[in-house]
Amino acid sequence: MCAWLIRLCALVAVLGLGACTHSDLRPDYVRQPSTTIPAHADAPLVANSAHLSAGHGDETGLRLLNDSVDALLARIVLADRAKYSIDLQYYLFHSDATGKLLAQHLLAAADRGVRVRVLLDDLDKLGKDDVLRALDGHAHLEIRLFNPFHERKSSFWSMGKQFAGDFGRLNRRMHNKTFIADSAMAVVGGRNIGDEYFDASGTSNFRDLDVLTVGPVVAEIGQSFDSYWNSAPSTPLAAFRHGPVDADKLAAIRKTLAENADEMRRTRYADDVMARAEDLAREGPTGKWAWGTATYLADDPDKVDPEVNRRDLHMAPRIKAWLDTAQKQILLVSPYFVPGDKGVGYLAQKRTDGIEVSILTNSLASTDAGNVYAAYASYRPKLLAAGVQLYELKPDAAHGKTQKRFIGSSSGSSSLHAKAMIVDDDHAFVGSMNLDPRSGNLNTEDGVIVTSPAFAQSLRDLFSLATTPAVSYQVLLKADGKSVYWQTMENGETVIFEDSPRTSAWRRFKVGLTRMLPIEGLL
Repeated sequence: MCAWLIRLCALVAVLGLGACTHSDLRPDYVRQPSTTIPAHADAPLVANSAHLSAGHGDETGLRLLNDSVDALLARIVLADRAKYSIDLQYYLFHSDATGKLLAQHLLAAADRGVRVRVLLDDLDKLGKDDVLRALDGHAHLEIRLFNPFHERKSSFWSMGKQFAGDFGRLNRRMHNKTFIADSAMAVVGGRNIGDEYFDASGTSNFRDLDVLTVGPVVAEIGQSFDSYWNSAPSTPLAAFRHGPVDADKLAAIRKTLAENADEMRRTRYADDVMARAEDLAREGPTGKWAWGTATYLADDPDKVDPEVNRRDLHMAPRIKAWLDTAQKQILLVSPYFVPGDKGVGYLAQKRTDGIEVSILTNSLASTDAGNVYAAYASYRPKLLAAGVQLYELKPDAAHGKTQKRFIGSSSGSSSLHAKAMIVDDDHAFVGSMNLDPRSGNLNTEDGVIVTSPAFAQSLRDLFSLATTPAVSYQVLLKADGKSVYWQTMENGETVIFEDSPRTSAWRRFKVGLTRMLPIEGLL
């Protein structure tokens, strides 16, 4: 998204079209607030949550979803078992195979009378209003767009004009990712909805993490969802001027979703889904759960309003205060890592204090944002000189039995998308927040901070696995103290790369050019 956005903004800045836009928002529209439906004892998910929580007091239960297929199954199961409400909040919700499959289950839930609220960032939704409006017309399903484009045309020209005239607002996006069912269970983490997040893409699949939660933290997630849903940047579809809704559109959507599901049943991916469903059934309802105290963090929705935005609305200072408690070790996983001078100084001080600091991010060959990689690369020598350990994911990371589920790429290449932090022996964070200026200052983010030795250990095990030579390159500092090289193991032998591994000179040249642009604050 960042590279595309920057190119777009550069173009419209040259054209200077900001004054040529109009608004499709209806000034007479009155939005109706709504709040989370409290947990009902007769809901199956509430009963299951109570069963799981028995004997754990006020602790939260957490199940790490490091397997991409498990992550899709968790959302489908929550949708299918919900009796009263489903609330979901996403940056991206693609209309591909897995997106359509989940949409079918959400629509089926609405048909059962479940209230479904869908809050989507508008960057990916412009031009899809006809489909969204048909779904929104369902009596039990409502869709709102966060921080929307006011002119609903999807052309490059229309988007360019709006960016030029309202860049300060439209450059800020809702990056949160939550899925709540019956106020009993919730999924939080790094995955959007789309094939590449669930190991269903034939080209590149994201290596990602979510966490399924039960217990007290679910109420915190629901309260945050309500604050976003009822906030000023959250706009109901009905608030826009539209022509009449095609009465047959919803029926056509149902047919498309059914055809998509039928096609998926005949794929190899469906076989993997069924195999994982059987594995989960054998594990039993109490398997793989960790217990501890958990706090849900989210930026205030007004962070996207440049006229309102204040640091006290941000979650980043709370993350920093949490990291300040480290005594022995900090492990960071961030696909887009741009620490800035302050971040480098902070981590260097941690090393001076005797705290181990290790970071996993994307290699140039695995990243989908070369401009972000270029910005990160300029900070590597200082980080390495301070004693920070750096690892970069391989695009063709090994898919052995132990690696496959976390890497999540049974076909095509791998790209890191997980956002996680581990502090010492018992503290961990999983969420949507990258360690870059965009997450810290522009986009809204969310995640859970957990105090649980078992949960922290499960993440530490994944970090250890992800930083092995089969999966990642280790970045090391050359003797000159100014440049780096990459080291790994191939066929049992140590291999050294002087340039970014598995990349062409042309790609390295193009990425290098972006270093000359004053865009780091937008990345």
